[in-house]
Amino acid sequence: MKGSCACGATGYEIDRLDSPILHCHCTTCRKTHAAAYASTAGVQRAHFRWRHGQAVLRAFESSPGKLRHFCGQCGSHLVAERVGVDLLIVRVATLDDAPTATPDSHIWTEHDVPWLEDQGLPRYRQWQPGR
Repeated sequence: MKGSCACGATGYEIDRLDSPILHCHCTTCRKTHAAAYASTAGVQRAHFRWRHGQAVLRAFESSPGKLRHFCGQCGSHLVAERVGVDLLIVRVATLDDAPTATPDSHIWTEHDVPWLEDQGLPRYRQWQPGR
């Protein structure tokens, strides 16, 4: 499977997902992704390769020993890693190809805030003018 950032400056390839897809609700994921949660999955380092754009990659140490790698041009978060750990954390939404797996669970929901509640809101296939 291939993945990339929003502007296409960086790209990677993985052989497979090595752990289930999880929706992470931790405060750091919410803030760094500017989203209610981040969909993630583990990939062994041996199953991950950068295809292009490593020169534009930037990193942010969000907690001691945990680096979040993002495109320095568009800001897309692509991968996170812990120093000395063989499992990378891929941001599933950056995959260009749909994974064969589906999400397994939500984690760090103790970090949820009240405004995240869906409460049966209407769903639209596309943006609706006037909304």
